[in-house]
Amino acid sequence: MSNSAVPPPPVHIHVAQQTAFVWDVDDIATLRSKHHICGILTGTLPQHSQQNVFLGPPLVLMPEEVVFLVNKRAAVLVNDPVAQNHSTSLSSLTVDQLRKWARVQRGLADEQLAKGQVAEGTNSRIESKKTSDDAVRKRAEREEKRRQKAALAAAATEGESLLSAPPEPTPTPSTAPPAESVITITIPTTATTHEWYNPPASTIFDTIESAQDEGFWLFPRSEMEQSRCAIFRDLWEKGHFMGGGTKFGAEYLVYPGDPLRYHSHQAASVLESPTAPMSAMEIVAHGRLGTATKKAHLLCAWDKKAGKAQYMSIEWAGFG
Repeated sequence: MSNSAVPPPPVHIHVAQQTAFVWDVDDIATLRSKHHICGILTGTLPQHSQQNVFLGPPLVLMPEEVVFLVNKRAAVLVNDPVAQNHSTSLSSLTVDQLRKWARVQRGLADEQLAKGQVAEGTNSRIESKKTSDDAVRKRAEREEKRRQKAALAAAATEGESLLSAPPEPTPTPSTAPPAESVITITIPTTATTHEWYNPPASTIFDTIESAQDEGFWLFPRSEMEQSRCAIFRDLWEKGHFMGGGTKFGAEYLVYPGDPLRYHSHQAASVLESPTAPMSAMEIVAHGRLGTATKKAHLLCAWDKKAGKAQYMSIEWAGFG
């Protein structure tokens, strides 16, 4: 009997209009923890459309990340529009099927609501007991203050000056309105569980070449795009995490570890080849921008003949 571990199923990358999405939360966690692929979370809520921190699914992947994962056999490509429009698509569902789906979703919500109400009732009883104890203690304190004031009033002389300040009114305790209870209900939104989503085998591709032949995924097409894929793979093999570097005038930001724990040390730009020309203005711009953002700027090129990457670091140096 073999003791070899069964490899995990590949991550499904859903492709629509040349953009790669990962919708499953477990797949997103797997990509980050096991494959050092972070992507960009783009999901948000309608009420918070301007939020820009800690977004949710879907995860959008760079084309280089997609090519790397598929070549690594860690992911497959799914032609999502075709998978959503075959014989069991939404348009062909009957009213009964839609009602059945709605009842299932409503049942999940009711179940979570019931559990939340039970937990809330338990917490309310605990809070009520605490409130009762606090009320008894505060009542005793008020009675003690009344006794002290009565003793002072009895000892006061009748010839008290009329200019003395009037006694302060006793504050009446205010009762704050009870806080509204909030019960969070989570409805699964994984498309793979829906009756109208059942992609046939012809919409799933385990190689970049087969997806390109089908025409729904085209990257990489040019020599420049091939160089970007090779550089991305080389940096990944050196243990780095990569993120998009558009805001820093580069293809990638290069991190020594998970971006949630580390700042990027380099901004990497990819050249088509080691002999590709570059103007002096570009070199100066990369150097100064990298220094201004406290990063070294990497010029990267893939040497096809040697089968290895070449790197050059640019940093701005002051003179005089």
